[in-house]
Parts: sequence; C-alpha cells; structure tokens
Amino acid sequence: MIRYLTIPVHDMCPARHNLPLLTPLQVVRYLEHYHNIPSFLAYGGRITDVTLDRVTFACRGHTYDTPLKPAMTSYREARERLVDMDKQCVHALGRSDITVREYTVPRGFHLALFVTVCVTLVAFSRKSNFAPSGLIASLVPGAFRRFCSIIQPFLFYGMLALHGAEAIHMGRGRLSKHNVNIRSPVYWLWTADCFVEGVGAYHRSVRNSKITYN
Repeated sequence: MIRYLTIPVHDMCPARHNLPLLTPLQVVRYLEHYHNIPSFLAYGGRITDVTLDRVTFACRGHTYDTPLKPAMTSYREARERLVDMDKQCVHALGRSDITVREYTVPRGFHLALFVTVCVTLVAFSRKSNFAPSGLIASLVPGAFRRFCSIIQPFLFYGMLALHGAEAIHMGRGRLSKHNVNIRSPVYWLWTADCFVEGVGAYHRSVRNSKITYN
C-alpha cells in the first residue's frame, strides 16, 4: 500500500495535493541506509513530513530527519528527488531492483520434490520406524529396511543440517537481497518452503513469484 503525504505545492498550483512519495518498502530502505536501523525494526516506519531541505520519518516512537543535499528549490522536485535517493539506498544496501511480493506454492516437479522430502523426513525421524514390527517393515524388503535403520541418524540429522543451512541462506541472502522483510509473512513462507524443498525454492522464489521493479 502506498502512503500519501500532503505537501504544499504553491509553485505548481494554488491547491494542496496528495502525492505518492514513498512506499512502505522504500521507507524501510531509507531508515536502514540513512539511519542504520535494522530492517525488522524499520518495518513499521512511515514518512511524516517533507520540507525543501529534509524528509522526516517516524518509527517506533522516534523521529528521524533525512537531510536533502542539496536542498530542493521547489516542491515539484520532491518525487524525483526521493526516488533518486531510494535508488542510492538500493545500491548502498546491496539490494536488487527486483522485489519479491508473494509466495507461490510448489507445483509439478517442485511439488513432487516437496512431498518426497517431507515423507523422507517423517520416515527417518525415528529409528523405530525401521524396526521389524514397524509400519515401514511391511512396505519395503528386509535388506533395505535394515540398511535404512543403519543410516537413519546420519540421513535425518544430515538433512536437517543441510536444509537448515539452505533456509538460513534463503532468508538472509536471497530474500533480503530481493527486499523481503523478515517481519512479512512472505519471508517465512519462503523460508519454511526452502527448509523442506531446498534448491527448488531458490529457483521458484524469483522466477515464478509476483515481482515488481523498484
């Protein structure tokens, strides 16, 4: 949702206008770059005022002034100037100009991969699942059951470690780079998906999800 702020524009026309100056995502980047506020704390920030020489933000009960250098000579410059400053934020923060806006569920091959990993994690979660009296014993040959029983702890904890590392890299790497805030539901949906699905979520996160260009 775009936040609107009323600013005087006497040099444009006698009326006062509501101008879409910064989106919530851009506000977060301003607070991150110019005021060193972590993105998860800047998530609820908002723009409160614009003058010829500064932009004022409110976040978590505090006020932050971002100077405009050089100062604007007219309010008609506001939109272009703030967009240019946001581009500087994107570059300085190492972010992409592509923003992931939503989560997409796995389909086709990715869905098959998701289900396979889920079944494997559940099956190998307990060594007793491969006991002679266990449910799996009636589904697989005895030799394969014994082999699975031997490798159970190595496979299960290995998968937890590997997929956990992938999920952390997804959240702190790809999602952060593509402007997904840790406090948004989209962040946790992709991270949880990556924990199960692994690399499939990497490919799908930008290729198939709804994106916008900043």
